[in-house]
Amino acid sequence: MRIRYATEKDGKPVKKAVVYTQDEHGINVTNVDAEAVHIIERLKAGGYEGYIVGGAVRDLILGKKPKDFDIVSDASPTRIKKLFRTARIIGHRFRLVHVSFGPKIFEVSTFRSLEGGANSNTYGTIEEDVLRRDFSLNALFYDPLTQVVVDYVGGMKDIQEKRIRPIIPLATIFKDDPVRMIRAVKYAATTGCKLPLSLKWQIRREFRLLADISPSRLTEEIFKIIHGSATALIVENLEAFGLYAYLQPNAVQLMKGKGDFRTRYFNRLAALHQEGSTGVPGEAIAALVWDYLEDTIDWAGEGIAEQYKDIFMAARRFVLPMNPPRVELDQGVRLIFKRHGITIKKSRFPERERPPFPARIAGVQRPDTQAYPQAEAVPKKRHRRHRRDESPHTDDS
Repeated sequence: MRIRYATEKDGKPVKKAVVYTQDEHGINVTNVDAEAVHIIERLKAGGYEGYIVGGAVRDLILGKKPKDFDIVSDASPTRIKKLFRTARIIGHRFRLVHVSFGPKIFEVSTFRSLEGGANSNTYGTIEEDVLRRDFSLNALFYDPLTQVVVDYVGGMKDIQEKRIRPIIPLATIFKDDPVRMIRAVKYAATTGCKLPLSLKWQIRREFRLLADISPSRLTEEIFKIIHGSATALIVENLEAFGLYAYLQPNAVQLMKGKGDFRTRYFNRLAALHQEGSTGVPGEAIAALVWDYLEDTIDWAGEGIAEQYKDIFMAARRFVLPMNPPRVELDQGVRLIFKRHGITIKKSRFPERERPPFPARIAGVQRPDTQAYPQAEAVPKKRHRRHRRDESPHTDDS
């Protein structure tokens, strides 16, 4: 273990970060994506810093192979773009670079400054950038070339002690970005780390802030949950905190009702990760609508295949405010039909088709699309909606 120092104005050295070697952090380099390593090689060859950052480093330390690798550098977006032929700059306020390798896309960002507060979009140093991140376990920097982990905030110790600790003060962490509440619960479920009591209390105080988050961001979060690991446990914990009502309000309403809907719903989510699960396209999103359709459609009735589009629209309304890609929801609903022995011929939906809900279908009920009562009581918030490229640094894996 080494210490990284900086010099104060009075000339005295001050400890800034702990640098862990490969023997200490234990990352298996074979779990690191080769293209991510190539990006960092190119950045360094150009005279810039480059690190893998965020959830990928956390997962590598935990012995997992990350799905996504985010990279951070001191190079500006325009300079990053010049280094890579397949790069493009995205974002309106804080600009990021997407570097493509075939179907894989790597997000490369520039260190952000603390100047101007949480919503500042100015470039800064690595020391400033780390303080904009959400939780310490997501604020580690990994250099795969030298195989060292740079830790400015004690994240390594928190991972070892199984603790989720916020970097941003509790008074502002969720006001700056309410989606961090969802992510905190998700990290606890996927890493085995515990949420401190103070963090739990803050979530219970401020969970209503999620009412102001756009459907696109909520869709992004629930897609990560259903396509990741520990889906059932994450959803169960989100429900316990009152957060799932903002992701899937219609499902929560049915869980609160009589019958065994809740049990079947969670069994369906748990089956996504059990041994023998098929992993076929559409299976994850099918789990969200399966039991609703089971309860509302007479699958033994005549002409069910001809009513496919209407049933598809019922499923689409049930998952509101989530707005999934039409193709993936189509795959999920077709899968449910197939399990009932009904084959649906492939047909395209018009891109702008928005038919009214067909009340004529026997056995199909229109779901209540109003939010869970706790969410209905929430007045309009003064703070703005967060776009992905405008939100403060948070881990997105």
